[in-house]
Amino acid sequence: MPAVSSPSGRSGADRCPGALRAHQAADGLLVRVRLPGGRLSTSQLRRLAATARGDADGTLELTSRANVQLRGIPDQQAVDRIAAVLVDSGLLPSASHETVRNIVASPLSGLDHSGRPDVRPVVVRVDEALCACPELADLSGRFLIAVDDGRGDVAALGADLCWLAETGALLVAGRDVGLRADADQVAATIVTAARAFLRHRAGRRDVWRVADLPEAPAAVVAALGGPHAEPVDPPRGGPPPVGPHPAGFVIAAAPLGRLTAAQAEAVATLTDGPVVVTPWRTVVVVAAPEAAVPALVGAGLVVDPASPWVGVTACAGRPGCASALADVRADATAALADATAALASAASPVADALPLHWAGCDRCCGRPSGPAALAVATGAGYRVAGPREDHHGPLSERVAQARRPR
Repeated sequence: MPAVSSPSGRSGADRCPGALRAHQAADGLLVRVRLPGGRLSTSQLRRLAATARGDADGTLELTSRANVQLRGIPDQQAVDRIAAVLVDSGLLPSASHETVRNIVASPLSGLDHSGRPDVRPVVVRVDEALCACPELADLSGRFLIAVDDGRGDVAALGADLCWLAETGALLVAGRDVGLRADADQVAATIVTAARAFLRHRAGRRDVWRVADLPEAPAAVVAALGGPHAEPVDPPRGGPPPVGPHPAGFVIAAAPLGRLTAAQAEAVATLTDGPVVVTPWRTVVVVAAPEAAVPALVGAGLVVDPASPWVGVTACAGRPGCASALADVRADATAALADATAALASAASPVADALPLHWAGCDRCCGRPSGPAALAVATGAGYRVAGPREDHHGPLSERVAQARRPR
């Protein structure tokens, strides 16, 4: 069991929060819990919900890397209590590596009977290999690893290293560079690639990701004795749709990516199977749709793919963030109250709408990967950006227009 204490030997300028290294926000301390592959047992979800209610602001923030954040934590003693719960729940297996366990995976792998390889065991092996290599504790908390079962959903997220199960390709900074690995080689291959990146960036502590060093992909290829094959264009998929699925699970969206403790407990009562947090701030609930759908709706979660809440995220905004110029969550909620009619009158159906992110400042923290519409607070309203420039009228209408694909 890892000791609950601040990790040492880490790059001091890397301030990405973890479970042990809390971030001081305007509304209190914030911790981030890494969930490799986004997977949680129901008991782990219950413990997180109880912890959020007792030592934080009562919500679980879902992140764009399928992790969970707790915020509004009053003091370091509460952070220590949270860390102890995480250790006891099996959510903190390594104190030294806890901020670098950023591993996303195709959330429906092994669940939807698609015939694609089940990458869940691969995620476990990658996580164990990552934590077993002392050198890799020096990776940035921003370094991202993806394990894609071939559908291209997490391959589209621009991970530093991404393995594609169907072809065996190891993408580096989102590109196929000709590297190939079998399933039983993936963990060792990713460790070798990550070590090569760290050696190449030696002495440059302000460099966090492979894309920050143009020469790094070549160094990774050389370290792995490649290239092994002719590069091809990798698949680029999208998020799994919200709603019930024939394979016996339901995907539910948490409004603005915030799962209340009560909602988390409601999810946990519906299933004995895993709950999967996705990089699109939804949760996969392995339960019979006939029973789960009304229960999830009753808890305030979104299971209708035509809902204007689908694909909408927001940063903390005021009062949680000192840099924010507006209470973006309140403004987003007000705009979404009028959005159904606005989206219904748009040329594209709701299902085709672009993701929408509300940001309290130009940093756009939490912005989703890929094309998206943005509503950015300016201090005198919002600047709305999308593929079109003809945004007119009230904010809800401008946002609806910005979500229309070109």
